[in-house]
Amino acid sequence: MSMLLRVLTLGCKVNQYETEFVRQGLLRLGWKDATDDEPATLIVVNTCTVTAESDRKSRKAIRGLIKENPGAEVVVMGCLATRNPKGIAAIPGVTQIIADKRDIPEFLRQRGLREMPTGLETFGERHRAFVKVQDGCRVGCSYCIIPKVRPVLRSRPVTEILGEIRTLSRNGYREIVLTGIHLGHYGVDFAERDNLAALVRRIIELDKPFRLRISSLEAVEVSDELVELMVANPQRICPHLHLSMQSGSDSVLRRMKRRWFCEPFVRRCEEILVRFDRLALTTDVIVGFPGETEEVFAETLRVVERLKFSKVHVFRFSPREGTEAAALPNRIPPPVQQRRASELGELADRLRRNYAASLVGMDLSVMLETPHGGTADRYVDVRLAEPVEQLGSLLDVCIIRADGDLLHAAK
Repeated sequence: MSMLLRVLTLGCKVNQYETEFVRQGLLRLGWKDATDDEPATLIVVNTCTVTAESDRKSRKAIRGLIKENPGAEVVVMGCLATRNPKGIAAIPGVTQIIADKRDIPEFLRQRGLREMPTGLETFGERHRAFVKVQDGCRVGCSYCIIPKVRPVLRSRPVTEILGEIRTLSRNGYREIVLTGIHLGHYGVDFAERDNLAALVRRIIELDKPFRLRISSLEAVEVSDELVELMVANPQRICPHLHLSMQSGSDSVLRRMKRRWFCEPFVRRCEEILVRFDRLALTTDVIVGFPGETEEVFAETLRVVERLKFSKVHVFRFSPREGTEAAALPNRIPPPVQQRRASELGELADRLRRNYAASLVGMDLSVMLETPHGGTADRYVDVRLAEPVEQLGSLLDVCIIRADGDLLHAAK
């Protein structure tokens, strides 16, 4: 039997990391990645369940792969497999379900893998590598299903993380992205109470040619120590923070069961911004949450304008079965949600263009993802005047002009 493997990931960076962990374990056992025109004999699908649409996409992907690869063994893992294993098992052609992420090592052992990897050596065809340092969330925002499918807080040992990053750096990765289900809770399950800032300090002490990017945090989790590290090491830690806001209204934040109200969030963001020269501050906002009036929505617009985010990820509220928010009254009609999302999106686009324009004349570090450019440390797209060959490397450039939110640079 040919040992041809195909993997597919839906959802977040943590899912992408876990898929790659399974893939590399199977490659050690002799499996090979199937090409586009080869039918796979083993398929692994890592599913997402953050919204009802995520469920639909996951099921559609599973059925499509089964149809395209007749007779293949089909293994389904991820958050939808955890939340609804019976529903996934009912899909004709699914042969195995990994309902608990903690069972991934056992799945590989059953396949014959004797020596379990403690980390990744590569990250597929990507030019940046995600490193999962933490799993689990217990915060319990009213709209979020994730604490029910990933409730166990678990942080990886520092030595294991450092070893993985050393290997990835040695194999050519020049941007490492720290990620977790609730990244700011790194270390809370350790007796010695190590925290994210302490981990970041240990990582940048590695004498390796990579830059570090920190993924999504809550504003309350950005400690003064972490800010000091970022300010003191702009070449090692990307000057970019993604701080989840969700709404600019206290009434909505209360119904969302968020931990911070608006003014403390704004105050902390402003305290952070003043420490940097043009920090890239990005965020998430949900529009159309139950009970969001026009006046309440206007509050969110004012806060976004005040903080001048460099990028805003705009989501329309989608009731997630099994969450408290799904039962809240005063639902917002879809056309109103769409209008508000468009209005916020227009504001976000203007702010992003303004931020890009503010970087003209500045020197930025760009990770080359195509021959014509890549992503700068400040999380903006940069296009080069002349093509290059060193994909995956870091290149210092000077920004000469902005075209909307696209920057043009010279070496």
